[in-house]
Amino acid sequence: MGMWKKMAGLALVAGTAAFAQPALAQATIKIGALNPYSGPLALYGTEVTRGYELATDKINAAGGLLGKKIELIRGDVTNAQQGITTVEQLVTRDKVDMFVGTYISGISLTASDAALRYNKLYWETNAVAQALTERRLPNFIRSGPDGSAFANTSSAAVRDLIAPALKKDMKGLKIWIEHEESIYGTSIAQAQKRILEAFGANIVGVGSHAANTISLNDTVLRAKRAEPDVLIQTGYVPDGNLLLRTMREQGLKPAAVLFVGTGDTPETLQALGAAYMEGILVVGYPRNDITDKFGPGNKAYLEAYRAKYKSDPVAPQGMAAYSGFLIMAEAVKAAGSVDPVKVQPAAAKLDIPENTYPSGFGAKFDANFQNVRAQFTASQWQDGKMVTVFPKAAVLPGVTLRPLGRP
Repeated sequence: MGMWKKMAGLALVAGTAAFAQPALAQATIKIGALNPYSGPLALYGTEVTRGYELATDKINAAGGLLGKKIELIRGDVTNAQQGITTVEQLVTRDKVDMFVGTYISGISLTASDAALRYNKLYWETNAVAQALTERRLPNFIRSGPDGSAFANTSSAAVRDLIAPALKKDMKGLKIWIEHEESIYGTSIAQAQKRILEAFGANIVGVGSHAANTISLNDTVLRAKRAEPDVLIQTGYVPDGNLLLRTMREQGLKPAAVLFVGTGDTPETLQALGAAYMEGILVVGYPRNDITDKFGPGNKAYLEAYRAKYKSDPVAPQGMAAYSGFLIMAEAVKAAGSVDPVKVQPAAAKLDIPENTYPSGFGAKFDANFQNVRAQFTASQWQDGKMVTVFPKAAVLPGVTLRPLGRP
C-alpha cells in the first residue's frame, strides 16, 4: 500500500510539473483576452480586445509569433472574483498559453494572481492601478501607463493648461477631487492630491463613491459648498455620466471640469449632449487626432479599425491595447518563449524610444515591470468631438483650447 501511495504521489508531482511549464506544443499560441464582454462595461472591454485583434492580425500577417499564429480566446470577466474562475477555465479547458488584459484594475489584480498559479504570463495593457506592479509578481508585466501617469498628466494639465486659461495662479487655485473608490480611482486621487498640493493648489475636498452608485447628490452638494475652481473626476463611464447629470441638475458650475480615464465616449456625449460637454477636458489614452510624430502609425490603426469593424473607434483604449500587444510580441520574441521566467528578463532589456507606437508609447521597464515610456494625453470636447489639446507635441496644427466653463 505504501508503494502505491509513493508511486501515485510521484505521478501527481510529475503531472503538475508538466502542466505548470508553458510549453508551446500547440499549433497556435493561444492568448486569453480577459475583459468585460457583458454588463455595463462590455462596450469598453470589447474595444480593448479589438485592439488585441488588430495587433493579432498584423502579427499573423507577418508570419506569426515564434513561428506560430496567434489565436485569441475571449474570457468574459465582469468582476474580480470572476477573474479567478475565468483564468482557471481558460487554462484547463482552452489550454491558453498566456493572458492579456484588461479594462478594469480590480479584475487584473485577481486574474493575474490566478494566472501565476498556473505559471502563465499576464501581460497588462490597460488597467492602471499602482498596486498591480507594486506586488512584483513574477508573471506580471504592464506595457501601458499606470495610475501615476494619470495623476502626473492630469496635474500637469491643471498647471500648464487650465490655470493659464482661467488666468489664475496655481497658488490658491481651489480644486475638488472626486473618484470611484476601488484601487483604480483611489490610487490616482491620492497622487493627484499630493502633486497638486506640491504645485501650490488648494484642495478643498476629496470625495469618493462606488462605481455602481445610483446617486451622487450628496457628493455634488458638498462640492458645491466648497466652490471649487476646478473639479477633477476619476472613474468609469456610468458614474462619470451620473456625476455630470447631477452637476447639471444641482447647478454646480466650476470654472473647469477635468475627467480622468473616462468622459470621452459617444455614450457620454449622448447622455449629456454636445452643448453641455463643450469645453470639458479629459485625460486619457492618446487618440487618433494626435500628430504622426507623436504617435507613428495612428492613422494606419484607424484605417485598419474601420476596415475590420465598419465604424470608428468607440474609445482610445483600443489603440493603447494595440500598442501594448505589439510591445508584448517584441518581449516574447526576444525571450523565445511565453514562459514568464524568460519573458520578464527579455522585457527588462527592451529599450524602445517613446513615440514609436501608435499611442506614442515606447518600451522601457522599471524594476516592477512597469513601462515608464507610456503616457496619457488631454483632450477637450469641441463641437461634439474630442480634440487633443495637451501635451503640445501631440497637438495638431491649428488646434486651440476652447473656453472651459459650463453653460
